[in-house]
Amino acid sequence: MNDTQKPEENTLSDGDIATPSLEPSPESNDAGAKSENELAGSIISQQQQASVNKVRELLANVNAALIGQHAVVKNVVLALLSNGHVLLEGVPGLGKTLLVRALSKTFSGDFKRIQFTPDLMPSDVTGHVVFDMQNKSFQMNYGPVFTNLLLADEINRAPAKSQAALLEVMQEKQVTTEGESRKVPLPFMVLATQNPLEQEGTYPLPEAELDRFLIKVIIDFPTVVDEVRLTKLITQGQVGDNNSIESIKASLTSNELLDIQQQVANVSIDDQVIDYAVRIVRASREHPSIFRGAGSRASIGLVRIAKANAYLEGRNFVLPDDVKTMAISVLQHRIALTPDVEIEGLSAHDVLSQMLMDIEAPRK
Repeated sequence: MNDTQKPEENTLSDGDIATPSLEPSPESNDAGAKSENELAGSIISQQQQASVNKVRELLANVNAALIGQHAVVKNVVLALLSNGHVLLEGVPGLGKTLLVRALSKTFSGDFKRIQFTPDLMPSDVTGHVVFDMQNKSFQMNYGPVFTNLLLADEINRAPAKSQAALLEVMQEKQVTTEGESRKVPLPFMVLATQNPLEQEGTYPLPEAELDRFLIKVIIDFPTVVDEVRLTKLITQGQVGDNNSIESIKASLTSNELLDIQQQVANVSIDDQVIDYAVRIVRASREHPSIFRGAGSRASIGLVRIAKANAYLEGRNFVLPDDVKTMAISVLQHRIALTPDVEIEGLSAHDVLSQMLMDIEAPRK
């Protein structure tokens, strides 16, 4: 697609749908220009518009509960649309758990929570088989992973053995016990919160588990204005801190969410844009400041969440900007920096930002 044919990037208000213009461009005779028929096929249908509006309503509901974290909330919702898992990192008290609880109230699925502690056992996560003396048979005691939305709270406060209990279910949407595999209900999403590794009592997540998270979202302190607004909201006439999510009503059913996830998967993407996403991931393996680059799962995840970003903006096709926008969130937990770069105080975000500037995006 030519630059002249990209839809204008407007700030969308609730209920507005961005659709690409069908006006012919001055370069419509170029070989790379799309015809009106091709552009018309890229406009979302009325059914999709209604679905996008529901997702935006969901987004607004969560933002009302978690003040001052609009970018964080948007990334989490995009991961939900992409059928992916999210790793939330931040110091205690920034609303990580509140975000997950608010999200759980926006669709009518099941929600369960696991508080990860040093003495947590894998069977406390997945469940276990026990012998029922009354029926004289083995019965499955289902663990909390058999749900739609799972909050793994402070996941890095449990040792690797307990963390690894999520490996199979995050990738294959099933749990194997006593040689039998049992499917978890769909949709299924894990939102794990973790404290920075510099804090006392934390264990680093294994690389295999980090790779199963579609994105990593870092929650930072709110601005002064947002913190004043938050404090005023919570302390005026309220005894507890949880009233901000009590008024949230479900915007979607589980079946509607599954349908939207399929609509996102059907968003079209040009081969050149896929090539751009793959080049970004491969560049992380060759960058001099990166000791360990991202694997192929990152390329797949980057394309999927780029489709979700396009869908949320009301488009049925992916732009290179969709890929670039989501690249850091998809890659920052999948790479390891070289020791000299860490000594200089640079973060994965800093290195990836510079890397993205050096990779040329497709222009047609």
